[in-house]
Amino acid sequence: MIGALPSGDFGAWKGSEELARLAKRYIWWKTVEQAMENPERIVAQVMNMGDWNDVCRLVDLIGDEGLCRVIKQAEIGMFNERSWHYRHYRLGLAKVGCVPELPARELGHDRIPFLAD
Repeated sequence: MIGALPSGDFGAWKGSEELARLAKRYIWWKTVEQAMENPERIVAQVMNMGDWNDVCRLVDLIGDEGLCRVIKQAEIGMFNERSWHYRHYRLGLAKVGCVPELPARELGHDRIPFLAD
């Protein structure tokens, strides 16, 4: 079994060899060192597109509480709609039909000249 990381401290996750392995696989456009600077992004990427075994390892590593922290602090584009809904249901964060909207950028229509009228 993987040694569990504290779920409340993203900074404590930075030294994890298992998280580094996941970073190499799921944050392929960055070096492992660069990816490890943002461990919650690695976790979100695995939650969003990880295979069953990697997601299970992630749960062993940070627990459901850690997954909850990541999804509650998710940024725009971290999750697709399918994963967003599944993770909310799986983690008990929402009841059927009551999943919050995906994080989205809000543009004020008053700032876009052709939409202001």
